Amino acid sequence: MILGKRVRLRAVEHTDLPKFQEWLNDPAVIEGMSLYLPLSVGDEEKWFEQVMAAEPEEKPLAIEIQAGDAWQLAGNTGFSNLEWTNRSAEFGIFIGEPSNWDKGYGTEALQLVLQHAFSTLNMNRVYLRVFATNLRARRSYEKAGFVLEGTLRQALFRQGRYVDVNIMSVLRSEWTAALEG
Repeated sequence: MILGKRVRLRAVEHTDLPKFQEWLNDPAVIEGMSLYLPLSVGDEEKWFEQVMAAEPEEKPLAIEIQAGDAWQLAGNTGFSNLEWTNRSAEFGIFIGEPSNWDKGYGTEALQLVLQHAFSTLNMNRVYLRVFATNLRARRSYEKAGFVLEGTLRQALFRQGRYVDVNIMSVLRSEWTAALEG
């Protein structure tokens, strides 16, 4: 388990799937994601089987927030496209419950994941893709030290229009300097 002040990251469990399926069928939740079709319980089951077969470093982590003395599932995060030779990984995150948005939980989870990436997995670069229209996410990523690398122009078709996709990254040296500064 990876522990923060108000957030902890743990392995995804089969019992998390109904909540994930609920959240990933909410248009407000998936607005900033590449998902665009409804997900069934079977779809989530298939996803779970695939991620359980993945390498340990690429298995997603459940995000839980402290609710009194208990912990409450809030979303998930993790890495994909790990390149061990280049020490690079793609990052993804979502907070599923809209009532938990804008409370700093995603930012804290992001900080925990970056610490894990650089201190445990020995990554040099963590990158992500974010829709140019997702300003809340961009601000959160910038606050965590991510910088814009480039834009994939009109790379995604969403809700009847083409949307730019920004590529952002943070390097170990930048993350370490921010911690020290």
